[in-house]
Amino acid sequence: MSPLVPLLLCLIVGLPMGWALWAALVQALDASAWQALWADPQTLRAWSMTLWTGLVSTLLVWWSVARLLANGFIRQKLASWLSLVPAWLATPHAAMAIGLVLWLSPSGWALRWVSPGLTGFDAPPPWLTTQDPWGLGLILALWLKEVPFLLWVAATQMQREDLRRRWQAESALAQTLGHPPAQAFAQVVWPQLAPRLRWPLLAVLAYGLTVVDMALIIGPASPPTLAVLAWQWLGDADAAMQAQGVAAAGLLTVSVALLAACAVAVLQATVVLRRFTSSGSLPHSAKGLHAAGLSGRPPLQPKGGLANPLHFLARHPCRRMSWVWGTIGLAYIAVWFALAVGSVSGVWPFPKLWPSLWTGDAWAQVMASANTVWTTLGLAVASASLCLIWSIAWLETASHRWQQVLRPVWLLPLVLPSVLWVVGLYSIALQWHLEGQWLGLLLAHSVMVLPYVLLALEPAYRAVDPRQRALVASLGHGRWAYLARVKWPLLKRAITSAWAVGFAVSVAQYLPTLYVGAGRFATITTEAVTLASGAQRSLMSAYAALQMLLPVLVFAWAAWLGRPRQFEKIKPMKDQA
Repeated sequence: MSPLVPLLLCLIVGLPMGWALWAALVQALDASAWQALWADPQTLRAWSMTLWTGLVSTLLVWWSVARLLANGFIRQKLASWLSLVPAWLATPHAAMAIGLVLWLSPSGWALRWVSPGLTGFDAPPPWLTTQDPWGLGLILALWLKEVPFLLWVAATQMQREDLRRRWQAESALAQTLGHPPAQAFAQVVWPQLAPRLRWPLLAVLAYGLTVVDMALIIGPASPPTLAVLAWQWLGDADAAMQAQGVAAAGLLTVSVALLAACAVAVLQATVVLRRFTSSGSLPHSAKGLHAAGLSGRPPLQPKGGLANPLHFLARHPCRRMSWVWGTIGLAYIAVWFALAVGSVSGVWPFPKLWPSLWTGDAWAQVMASANTVWTTLGLAVASASLCLIWSIAWLETASHRWQQVLRPVWLLPLVLPSVLWVVGLYSIALQWHLEGQWLGLLLAHSVMVLPYVLLALEPAYRAVDPRQRALVASLGHGRWAYLARVKWPLLKRAITSAWAVGFAVSVAQYLPTLYVGAGRFATITTEAVTLASGAQRSLMSAYAALQMLLPVLVFAWAAWLGRPRQFEKIKPMKDQA
C-alpha cells in the first residue's frame, strides 16, 4: 500500500498535537514565571503533596493489579472477573469522587450508619474526612479508579490467544518441575507481562500526578496539589499569574518525565537482571522460561521492586487476595447506590439514615438542561468515532516499523499533564479561531481520546493471524473482502470496546471543555464538578449519576454488539429403519 495514506494520517494527528505541545512548551520556558513559581510559598507544599498522592496511588495500583492477575490466572477466573471491569471503567473519575464524598464526608452515609448510637453525634463533627491535608481521600479515589483500567489493559494482553497459550504452557511446565502455582506466575508470567504494561503504568502515574477534577472534589485542599494550583493560576485575570500557572504545568511535566524514566529504568533493569541470573543452562527454545529458574538449580526467589511486586506472593495463598477484589466491587456498588439515593433526596437532616423527603426535582432540572446532555453526547460520539476510524486506518495502513516508531508520539497525551495540553490546545484554538467553537472543542476531546482508543485496539489487531489474509487471497477475494468479512467481524468485540472506551474518556473530560470551550459549552462533567463545591447534594448527585449512566449504557451496548455469534447445533438425523 502507498505510504501516502499513513503519511496523511500522521499529519492529521501530528500537526495539532505537535503544534499544541510546542505552543505549551514555549510558554512554559518563561524565566520570570519560573522565578515567581519558586518564590511562591505554596509551590513546594503543593509539589510535595502531588508527589505523595501520585506515587502512593500508583504503587498501590501496580501491586493490586499484579496480585489480582496472579489470582485470576492461577484460579482461571480472569475471564469471569473481567465481566465486571467495563462497569467500573464506565464510572467517571468525577462521579467516583462525588460518590466517595457522599460516604466519607462528616455528614456522609458512613457516619450516619453509626450515629448517634455508637458515636453520640447529633451534628456532623468537624472532621477532615474529605479535603484532608494528607491526601488520603484522593489516594483512595485514584486507587479505586485506576485498578480497573490497568487490570483491563493487562487482561487484553493475557487474553491474546498466542500469549495465553504460551504462558499457560510455561506455567504448567514450571509447576511440573516443583514450583507452586503462585511462584510459577511470579517467575514466569509476570516478568514477561510487566514490560508490556509500561505505557498503561505511565498513564496511571501521569494521571495521579496531574489530576484536577478529582482533587477539586475530594481534596486535598490545604495544601492543594500542584495541578489544582496550576489550574487556579491559569484562571486568574492577571497575566503574570497565568504565566506562573503555565510554569507550574511545566514543573508537572518535568516531574512526570523524571518519574516515568525511573519507572521504565526499574522495569528494564529488573527484567535484564532476571534474564542474566537465570539464563545459565536454559536452552534457547525455552527462552519464555528465562525467569522461572527451571535449569535444575534451586528456584529463583522473586525480586522486590517496581517490576515485580509479587515478592511474597509465593508464600501467601492467592485466595487471600479475594478481599481486594471484594473491596473494589463493594466500593463501586456503594458509590452507585449513594449517587442514586442522593439524586432523589430532599430534606435529609443529620443523623437520619434516609432522607425525610424524596423528590425528583434534581432530575427535572437535569432534563431541563437538554443542551448540556446533547453537547456531552455529541462530543463523545463524534470524538470516539473519529479516533476509532483513525486508529483502524493507522493499524491497517502503517507498517510495523512506523507503528513502533510513532507509537510513543500518539500516546503522549496519556503521560503528559492535562494542564499542559490545555495550555497548548487553548493556544491552537486562539490561533485557528476555534475558541468557544464546537469544532475546537471536538479537536481538544479527540486529542485526549485518541491514545485510549489506540491502546485498547492495538493488542487485538496485533493478535490477528496474518495467514488469514493469504488464505482469503488464495480463494480469489481482495483486501476489502478480507477486512469486511473476516478480520473486522473477528475484531468486532475489540472495536466496539475501544469505541466505548473513547466515549467514556470524552464524557469525563473537564479541563479541555472548560478552557477550549471558553465557558460557552457546558457538559455533564463540568456541571458535576462545579456543583461538587456547593451544597446542592441532590443536583450534584443527579449530574454525577448521569455522568456514570451514559458510559455504562454504552459499554453494555458495546458488549451486546460485540458478543460472539451463536450457531445452531445441527441435530443428528435419526437412523431410519
